[in-house]
Amino acid sequence: MSCNHQCENCQENCDSRVSKEEMLFSQNEKSDIKKIIGVVSGKGGVGKSMVSSLLACALARAHFRVGLLDADITGPSIPHVFGIHDSALSDGTYIYPAVTETLGIEIISSNMLLEKEDDPVLWRGSLISNLVGQFYQEVRWDEKDVLVIDMPPGTGDVALTAFQSIPLDGILVVTTPQELVSVIVRKALKMAELMEIPVLGIVENMSYVLCPHCKEKIEIYENRKENPYASFSLPVLSRLPIDPKLSSLADIGRIEDYETKDFDKIVTMIKELKVKEKKRK
Repeated sequence: MSCNHQCENCQENCDSRVSKEEMLFSQNEKSDIKKIIGVVSGKGGVGKSMVSSLLACALARAHFRVGLLDADITGPSIPHVFGIHDSALSDGTYIYPAVTETLGIEIISSNMLLEKEDDPVLWRGSLISNLVGQFYQEVRWDEKDVLVIDMPPGTGDVALTAFQSIPLDGILVVTTPQELVSVIVRKALKMAELMEIPVLGIVENMSYVLCPHCKEKIEIYENRKENPYASFSLPVLSRLPIDPKLSSLADIGRIEDYETKDFDKIVTMIKELKVKEKKRK
């Protein structure tokens, strides 16, 4: 019988069986990460990386020591929105993250390993999965209150590795108010359930437009249901607008200058979140 190494769902009693805890990566001796929050989506194009970046900024403004791991290896956009253009440094033992100018957020991304920023990452799934593990295990994160992980989109091999191997304390699911996206989000939620990862709630991105003159909220999806997430039994923690100012700041690498109260509830939730101690080497 061929083995797919998915021991949690296997009925065979073989010598290679490992427990869920044994599959988790360990932190290196120079890292002490208290809480790990994944930001996920069932598909690309819903603004997952933007939400990850804004969450990291909100946590840093609330005086958390924050790391931001860009696990979207083939579509890395986080360094650009923070204005990071330098390559990652390594001393042969540890990889050193870049530090943002305004809020001191530490960031690692595959884009920081490329010779040119616009070079594509033409790697197969196993190499991409390995790099996600390296970013967790080999980056010198030092003491971090929260590590935010911009998770790979979808439910494929790389996402599976991240869910199984990184000790996530909870995930946020990013969506837009469309029925099609809601159907795909269900897949991500079922994956989290199978992996026994707590889902903190939903962030609805590109939810509405705020009129620049009268400040009225304009709903842009005409077929929007009153509560499209009722079947998920999860709270909608934030509804984010389409804001030209945010787009402009992200384009010039100044996302840290964008201030919003839309993440206050999530920051409080993460602050109060009870977690287990992470494995150390």
